[in-house]
Amino acid sequence: MTHSKLRIAVLQFAHETVTFLPNDTTREDFIYPGSPASGEDLLATDPKGYMGGFVQVAREFEDVELIGITSPLWPRTGTGSGWVTEDAYEHFMGIMIAELKAQPQFDGVYLALHGALAVRGVPKPEADIARRVREVVGDKAFITATFDPHGNEDEAFLEQADMAFCVKYFPHYDMHLQGERAARMLVRSIRGSFKPVHRTLRIPIIAPTVVMWTGASPWSDLIQRALIWEAREPDVFVNVLFGFPWSDVPDAGMSLQVLTNNDPDLAERVMRDMAGWIWRRRQALLDTVKIYKAKEAVALAREAVAGGKGPVVLADYSDRSGYATWLLQEIVAQKLERTLIATIASPEVVRSVIASGAKPGDAFDAEIGGLFDESAGAPVRISGTLRSVGPATTARGHGKDWICVEFGKGNVLVLSPYLVQIVEPAELWQLGLEPRDFDVIAIKSRVHFRRGFDDSGFAPTILLVEPPEPFMGTVHLDALAYKHLTLADYYPYGNPSFAAGG
Repeated sequence: MTHSKLRIAVLQFAHETVTFLPNDTTREDFIYPGSPASGEDLLATDPKGYMGGFVQVAREFEDVELIGITSPLWPRTGTGSGWVTEDAYEHFMGIMIAELKAQPQFDGVYLALHGALAVRGVPKPEADIARRVREVVGDKAFITATFDPHGNEDEAFLEQADMAFCVKYFPHYDMHLQGERAARMLVRSIRGSFKPVHRTLRIPIIAPTVVMWTGASPWSDLIQRALIWEAREPDVFVNVLFGFPWSDVPDAGMSLQVLTNNDPDLAERVMRDMAGWIWRRRQALLDTVKIYKAKEAVALAREAVAGGKGPVVLADYSDRSGYATWLLQEIVAQKLERTLIATIASPEVVRSVIASGAKPGDAFDAEIGGLFDESAGAPVRISGTLRSVGPATTARGHGKDWICVEFGKGNVLVLSPYLVQIVEPAELWQLGLEPRDFDVIAIKSRVHFRRGFDDSGFAPTILLVEPPEPFMGTVHLDALAYKHLTLADYYPYGNPSFAAGG
């Protein structure tokens, strides 16, 4: 006796959109070698992430067939770009929907999303994606998705889709696990052993992402509470979406999604318990990290090195464009030595150096970074020696356009075309640099860097750094000109009413 295959379509459309940046994310930003991807190429992307987890588990079932629908990967600009244009969104959605229509009936669909995609003219793009897919595949097919915890999602998405699985940790250690869950529960739903029922609730709290580190209380306590519910009740899944305040969208802020196996009362009970805990601890959730102005942080770094507490990581958490020079200014002004700065976005300088055919050992003199917007600061003139020109070393880097420049006493500056969050020290050593040569490492990251520099024990001293004023990217969200939400509707900028218990 033969059984027909369970046909599952796989699509991706993900971006963490910083709508306050002046550069739109265009169609061209999603098009580069490898993107868009389809078929096996799409299924092979991100092997340690959501896609890898989903594909691994789905292919443990012999009767499952995965069909990779042509999808854009993350834009080349990473998270350093603003609103996704309507042209870009409609172009790629048109391709995906046309391919879905051209295929035989699907039993299920997996959507690899983020949750903070922001598109001009589309208030809730992830929900819109689910709606358009549903119109093609019909009500009998099951739709599941994976989300980043920095998603802005209200009830609209799960009105169209059946399930969602959200990463719990920040840094995002469990992306592969959530992809595995999405595959397993999708197959179970198709076969009828899991009947997804959900409850969702928005919580009127908006917070900067730098405070959301789940390696310390109270965010670790929040995630532990969700994990306990999942452990004590079979087939319960709790999604805590922390929210992404840099997207000016109507559904920004925290939210909960609770999924059960045909048990709405249990979903409601879990949701209310989680919401009540969050609301009781709302102030503690905002008071989690110590942040230093750049001038003070550089002075403290010098003291730490002198006291044998190096290497020191200076993490500029606030830079959303990649061009910010506030920390570099202080490093130069205070004549810090043996310091590695990675990276400053300077695309014009990068292009100029490459076009000139400059070689390692050549003199380098240029103004670096700044001017992208007010929060980027002024350019900084760096005079030194070109050390190397080579390929990007991070997962989302594209092209052979990273430049290392030696200047001052043992300092190295890495230039890139776009914002880069260095997550692992190895991403630096792959540039031909040596750990023993540096006492201080200055990077652009909020929390992700803790994976390689903190949790690993690499850096005894870590200092979070911000510019001297409440620019875009800092914890001062009231410095942002929101148009699609009202800050007073959210704690701590207003006094919103919230009844978590009923």
